[in-house]
Amino acid sequence: MYSAFKKYILAIAALALPGLQNVRAQNYAQYVNPFIGASTSTADAGVYHGLGKTFPGAATPYGMVQLSPNTITGGDNGSGYSYEHKSIEGFAFTQMSGIGWYGDLGNFLVMPTTGTLKTKAGTLEHPEGGYRSAYAKASEKASAGYYSVQLTDNNIKAEATAAPHSGMLRFTFPKNELSRIQIDLARRVGGTSTLQYVKVVNANTIEGWMKCTPEGGGWGNGDGHAEYTVYFYAQFSKPLKDYGVWSADIPDGWVRKREEVGSDKYQDAVAHADILKGVKEKQGKHLGFYTNFATKANEQVLMKAGISFVNMAGAKTNLQTEIKDWNFDALHQRTTALWNKALAKVAIQGGTTEQKKVFYTALYHTMIDPRIVNDVDGHYPGGDGKAHLNPAFKKRTIFSGWDVFRSQMPLQTIINPSLVNDQINSLITLADEKNKNYFERWELLNAYSGCMFGNPAVSVVTDAYAKGIRNYDVKKAYELSVGSVEKFGNGDKGYTSGGNSIALTLEYAYTEWCVSQLAGWLKHPQDVTKYASRSKSYKNIWDKEKGWFRPREDDGSWKAWPDSGRLTQWYGTFETNPYQQGWFVPQDVDGMVQLMGGKEKVLADLDKLFAKTPDNMMWNDYYNHANEPVHHVPFLYNRLGQPWLTQKWTREICRRAYKNSVEGLVGNEDVGQMSAWYVLAAAGLHPVTPGDTRQEITSPVFDKVTLKLDPKYAKGTSFSVIAKNNSPSNIYIQSALLNGKPYNKCYIDYSTIAAGGTLELTMGAQPNKNWGTN
Repeated sequence: MYSAFKKYILAIAALALPGLQNVRAQNYAQYVNPFIGASTSTADAGVYHGLGKTFPGAATPYGMVQLSPNTITGGDNGSGYSYEHKSIEGFAFTQMSGIGWYGDLGNFLVMPTTGTLKTKAGTLEHPEGGYRSAYAKASEKASAGYYSVQLTDNNIKAEATAAPHSGMLRFTFPKNELSRIQIDLARRVGGTSTLQYVKVVNANTIEGWMKCTPEGGGWGNGDGHAEYTVYFYAQFSKPLKDYGVWSADIPDGWVRKREEVGSDKYQDAVAHADILKGVKEKQGKHLGFYTNFATKANEQVLMKAGISFVNMAGAKTNLQTEIKDWNFDALHQRTTALWNKALAKVAIQGGTTEQKKVFYTALYHTMIDPRIVNDVDGHYPGGDGKAHLNPAFKKRTIFSGWDVFRSQMPLQTIINPSLVNDQINSLITLADEKNKNYFERWELLNAYSGCMFGNPAVSVVTDAYAKGIRNYDVKKAYELSVGSVEKFGNGDKGYTSGGNSIALTLEYAYTEWCVSQLAGWLKHPQDVTKYASRSKSYKNIWDKEKGWFRPREDDGSWKAWPDSGRLTQWYGTFETNPYQQGWFVPQDVDGMVQLMGGKEKVLADLDKLFAKTPDNMMWNDYYNHANEPVHHVPFLYNRLGQPWLTQKWTREICRRAYKNSVEGLVGNEDVGQMSAWYVLAAAGLHPVTPGDTRQEITSPVFDKVTLKLDPKYAKGTSFSVIAKNNSPSNIYIQSALLNGKPYNKCYIDYSTIAAGGTLELTMGAQPNKNWGTN
């Protein structure tokens, strides 16, 4: 029997999502803790990358708006928020999640204040110098689609909730003759927007835009080539009577990147901005908007805004379509219902409350990106700077390819295959719009950022095609895959030289294998031969003398071997050491094992890798779960005939590297990858080789995990993994039944999952060394 409240949520959500009324009213959202990973602390992480770098604010599944508190503008602080910071500078409508480079977005920063207007934010060290405010940490609350906090400097409660393209803020003010909502239009996490425009439309409404270019820093402090314009249409529940604009005089010659924007000189110019009372329209280099009003004790003043990356009309339509009134609580309930529907893709039974919170927060974090960037009418910003409309797919952005090809995109092939099609379509059309003959590896708002390396989009295409996910221009996808490995590959030389020789050679060899697979399926026999041969190029950087992979110089000579050998960070690698990176030969595990001296030697080396890993699994020189290159390594034991060790170590990683706390992620969340690894491993399934439909079976964390399938792509409706007698000590698989019949393999094919059914595992406290070794 549903409560009236649950019925109300379902009724509201059904308006937004047809078919929702058929979903059981399960409150999955209650287990989401958006504070997990919401820290950038380098001290706790033990490395400059910091911790999870998630944000705690309000969002919807894959929504365009993320309405979140921001505590910092500069630094290597991609989300704009860190739990350990003691003051908040405002609430922005766009955020990035878990990225490891200098961040971006953080646009349209709204702050409630009282008293004298201040035009600069101030700093963490000296918050009194600006409009930022201290806050009561105990008052801070976050859930799926909601955030609230008590700002203590002016005794204002701030609350946020969101719709896919818009958001609403509710501020509860004290009695004051001079209360205010102010909006910093120049604000950007990694620098500044370089040009802004604002116009008062009527007594309750403003509209405008903020142009963000590489000259203003942002992604990679400008090196990521991010260039976008955020359009807004914002309304206030209290009429605009005493309002205006502030405008800082930024000379033409000033550098406007991250460090310069944070400098005393720049901030002094912002602090002394001209305050233009009553101005109804303004364009400038550093603008803000304010509206003053008197408030009674505990008076609530609301602001809502639509966001678009296309134009102001799109922002207006987005807001008017999604938030028609001022009912904050009803919007919050609709957002919760959206999350409950999305999180219902995976249902779990068993486990502790803490484990459920870890699991559903991980699933939540896999549903932030790749986010939609269409307006509600379908228009999206193209790579050619023009608006486009393509009803065949939803345009998505923030493709953190080097991270997400390993777990995040494989997870989506099971529970959200339409998203995978969207992502591939988005990358194909972007290449067309930019007249490129290769895929971008790390895309942000149409930027070919060049961040990281390898050809992860080729992996995503290959994995999708192998699994029958093909609602895109397959011919074009293949051409771009070939173009990618030709532009970034080992080529006829057979290896890649230079400072990242090991990492590049191994990653390129894998994606060259991917192209050979595509070539076979698409009947290009010459390409099969060519790229299958190149996929073996990993062997060309194997040094028999040292017994490990070693970087080569351009002339073929070996790069000098360091004193610390394969434990040397950045020796031929990227963010790793050779010991960690060297296991990345997923396309030819048997060949790798033979090269390394045979199964027994490899098993001993893997045992050492895990044995020397610190208990807390923070950044280290051995099994470094904080970084992606080792994420497939625990599953290699399945390939080596000792599946009980895959079972042991995945359970250990799930227990030690994921917790229900701010420090609950041992490394950057990396746009869903870190969390997707947990979702799959905790469900008992994970690939070694995206592009190969084999999924490794491991020890599930929960008694039952049910993956909901999409009937447009899968024959079945769901696939369940049951773990009988499961417990913290019963981590080893004793026997298995697949759809009621005995099953003795430590892997399962994707097609079996997509057909629907049940894998039933019986667990025990000791390894059964006879199961799964066939």
